[in-house]
Amino acid sequence: MVRNDRFLKKWVEYYGTQLEKSHLYVYFDGEDQEIPDFCEGVHTRLIPKMQGDVVATDHQRSRFISERASELFSEGAEMVIATDADEFLIVDPAIGKTLPEFLSSLPEQSCWSGLGVDVLQHLPTEGKIDFDQPFLSQRFRGFLYSRYTKPSVITRPLIWGGGYHRVKGENYHIAPGLYLFHFGGVDLENLREISSLAERKENGWDRHQRKRERTISRLSALQARPWEPTVEKVRKIQTFCRPVTAWNKPTTFGMRYIVAIPERFRTLL
Repeated sequence: MVRNDRFLKKWVEYYGTQLEKSHLYVYFDGEDQEIPDFCEGVHTRLIPKMQGDVVATDHQRSRFISERASELFSEGAEMVIATDADEFLIVDPAIGKTLPEFLSSLPEQSCWSGLGVDVLQHLPTEGKIDFDQPFLSQRFRGFLYSRYTKPSVITRPLIWGGGYHRVKGENYHIAPGLYLFHFGGVDLENLREISSLAERKENGWDRHQRKRERTISRLSALQARPWEPTVEKVRKIQTFCRPVTAWNKPTTFGMRYIVAIPERFRTLL
């Protein structure tokens, strides 16, 4: 579900290539929205704008998408994937499988997650992002952040929590070789443009954006670790560790793991 989202074109291009556009569903938050030409072939629908602050609308969207997923299962779907427009479920190119091939090969579980990789601008060395070029040819570091290890894939009707950060009543199953790349903090200038919008300020989104800005600044000062051993270590930590207050959310207990993204990912998106 989107509203005036700059990432949607890349989302449609990526998942349209992986899954075919006829398997994509995009809901526009607000009947004042215009459906862009690049969504031709995608299932699209304008809905009444969600009302409330950023937390309330997050939960409304998740409930709405959970209901639509249930409808798809009733129509014969085997799996449903839900992501935000700035999130991309990627199979490690070293595995040599497409996304549907990889997901079809997984053992039976009610939900599956990719390890969360928050791709953030490295302020000392990386300039403004070009949205028309592959992101991973311009950004070379990722924060292995448990917040983005989301149960994006479900195999039966389930209920996502706010922001798809958990599935109610279900534990996590993090698939080795699968990653959820998040690009919400990929460009500091873009963040500032978004947080300056009047409607974003009204629902409290600007505070969320300023928090992202601080994260970019702090993590820019950290040295990147090698990808291979670090992702394996963090996947194990997130598989077994849970916050005291949320048994079905992964955590690294505040430890910050920054990794260098391998060259094999560069042209994926």
